[in-house]
Amino acid sequence: MPPSKPSRTSKSKPGQSSAKPALKPRQHTPSAFEKAMDEMRHSPNAFPNVSVRWLIAATAITLLGIAVCAWLTLCLLYWQGSWQLLYHPKAAITRTPASVGLAYEPIRFAVTETGQTQLTGWWLPNPEARFTVLYLHGTDGNLSDTVDALAALHNAGLSVFAIDYRGYGQSQPARPKEKQLRQDTEWALIWLTQTHNIPNNKIIVYGTGLGATLAAEVAAEPLTEHTMLAGAILDQPQQNAMAPVFNDPRSRLVPARLLVRDRYDLAAAANSLRTPSLWLFPKSKVTPSTQLPAAYQAVAAKKAAVWLGSPAEADPDFYGSLRRWLDEL
Repeated sequence: MPPSKPSRTSKSKPGQSSAKPALKPRQHTPSAFEKAMDEMRHSPNAFPNVSVRWLIAATAITLLGIAVCAWLTLCLLYWQGSWQLLYHPKAAITRTPASVGLAYEPIRFAVTETGQTQLTGWWLPNPEARFTVLYLHGTDGNLSDTVDALAALHNAGLSVFAIDYRGYGQSQPARPKEKQLRQDTEWALIWLTQTHNIPNNKIIVYGTGLGATLAAEVAAEPLTEHTMLAGAILDQPQQNAMAPVFNDPRSRLVPARLLVRDRYDLAAAANSLRTPSLWLFPKSKVTPSTQLPAAYQAVAAKKAAVWLGSPAEADPDFYGSLRRWLDEL
């Protein structure tokens, strides 16, 4: 039997590459995030429709919240700055009694526990004085604006002690307010009675503008050492001292009477006044005695009303009216 031929192994022709089996692509495994997003896409309740009424309500509540926050911010700003509607202090002292030839002594008093003085004043002694005047200026300026008035009182034969409230002139910087001004006035009286040993019945409080209300309040203080003051002179007293605050258009936007604590109630002070008082009204507002302000009519103690020009000390009748009243004390 002829020998079997060996099997031929298939060989590639020259220039041809041998065929290789195709590789299968790797299968992508989705992440948990992709699975969740896929479920949301195919879920019929994934993105429910939002009610228009709900959107309107949510918008309204948001706008209301913004409005309330803005209003509360306005109240806070008003509370912090409303004092500027009433008080207009100045720090610089531009004039002193020396400018009109009067000798005076600068005074620093009301010492704190740390030794710091809180108040400044001018002491104008008069050796012929029968009474001493505690002078309380109004809400504008400082002692610089009182020189002419102080000179007139000194020339009338009175010793004068005039003060700057805290926040005014060279007194301690502070935001003025009624309670604070009242305390400053009390300290000034203590300085007169304890430092200079001037008895209460030799002291007259003289106030102009808002200072007139302070003078009435201090002179009317019941059951204290100030009850026996010699008298009170109220120069152009303000019947409604808080009008500049409460009548301001900005005060209508907030509960002003809750945010502002100052009142300066002249009528209430006049009703309690038990010391003799002299009321100086401006001539531009001359009225019959039956139509005098209610505050004046409420005074039960001895009182007198005089109509003078403004400022009162510049009126020719000022000295005569003052001396007649002093002679009756």
